[in-house]
Amino acid sequence: MEKNPREIALDILLDIEKNKIFSNTALNTGLRSNQFMSKQERAFITRLVEGVVETRIRLDYIINSFSNTKVNKCKPLIRCILRMGTYQIFYMEKVPDEAACNECVKLAEKRGFRNLKGFVNGVLRNISRNKDNIKYPDKANEHRKYISVMYSVPEEVIDILEEDYSPEDVESIVGAAFADRSTTIRVNRDRISVDEFKKELESNGISVRRGNYTDNTLLIDDYDYIRKVPGFHQGYFNVTDESSVMAVDCAGINKGDLVLDMCAAPGGKTMYAAELTGPTGTVVSRDVSDNKVELIEENIERLGYENVKPQVFDACVYDETMEGKADVVLCDVPCSGLGIMGRKNDIKYNIDKAGVISLSGLSKQILSNACRYVKPGGTLLFSTCTITGLENEDTVKWIRENTDLVPETLADHLPESLKDRGNRGYMTLLQGKDSCDGFFMARFVRKR
Repeated sequence: MEKNPREIALDILLDIEKNKIFSNTALNTGLRSNQFMSKQERAFITRLVEGVVETRIRLDYIINSFSNTKVNKCKPLIRCILRMGTYQIFYMEKVPDEAACNECVKLAEKRGFRNLKGFVNGVLRNISRNKDNIKYPDKANEHRKYISVMYSVPEEVIDILEEDYSPEDVESIVGAAFADRSTTIRVNRDRISVDEFKKELESNGISVRRGNYTDNTLLIDDYDYIRKVPGFHQGYFNVTDESSVMAVDCAGINKGDLVLDMCAAPGGKTMYAAELTGPTGTVVSRDVSDNKVELIEENIERLGYENVKPQVFDACVYDETMEGKADVVLCDVPCSGLGIMGRKNDIKYNIDKAGVISLSGLSKQILSNACRYVKPGGTLLFSTCTITGLENEDTVKWIRENTDLVPETLADHLPESLKDRGNRGYMTLLQGKDSCDGFFMARFVRKR
């Protein structure tokens, strides 16, 4: 029997729930398996899956307010159905509450839970009738719990952020994950000009704006599926946030340089570095596993860069053959990912303080090798997609105290609006404040 979009969304959510995989992976797999659906159906599934994952804590709070059986005690399928129904009631204005309830009841019956039809129906209809009267935690007296429920962020993540930011800033940071987000693409100027590609996208009905900070990026909306965007298979672009583009700019890559990208997958920085260093230069692009390097190789083939050497290599292992060889080392170390909660909407559920501490130690291990690969006069660009001081500023201090590299201003490589923030040799970009992902970058040089 053919599955409707809600049942496909349910299968994807169950994949996430049972197999503990990230939502973007499960969603991409589910959409590829049903690629002959209409644009509207794909958009509905994407919205429902991403929305349920993104607002899970708030949805569970609402369900628990009306259900005698708490969410974590429900069977996984029923739990996912209740979340789907509640999300549609609260966040999908074009879906009537009646339809949301009825379709969830049908799903429970179709999937073998006829005996729980009444339970699903009762909980969702009770929620629908009382959705304007739910009592949420009081912001003044239960601020931490309020932020957790209203923005669906675990309380431990709030504690981590409040070590570096005020409660008001934390609310802005976590709230930014719910803002409408365009997809940022970097145009491959070796194949097409930015203006020409912008016109081509617009002629195909895609909404396009120029990047906020960089002249080789575009912000796109109103498209079906990134692989169906005109120019994808011709290698005219790759998906890369402006923060990553700025990081590569701040590395100061020149034509003919030898660039080492140490933790490169899926290869966004590698591809831009390949454009900047040109055919006379080389980008050695590494990551720890075959699967990760395959992602880099896919981008190399699609974008047509012949000056990239992809390699499987563990950045924690010292490579004596690279000692003092690289003009530029790009080192985007593993991190907690708190800067990209808006793009990876389930990353917040997998972060705790012990993990942040562990990742900070791992990054220092990698950077101890990275620093040794920089040639005299060369540059290290250290970056993360997180915003914690423990992973960022503390690591900058560690580099200064434990290596012979010295910080150098970022200002000469930043857009005018950000120059003043790069004078110390490092800079944090904050979601909710800046028009890009949360991101950290620091520039170091080895004296000649």
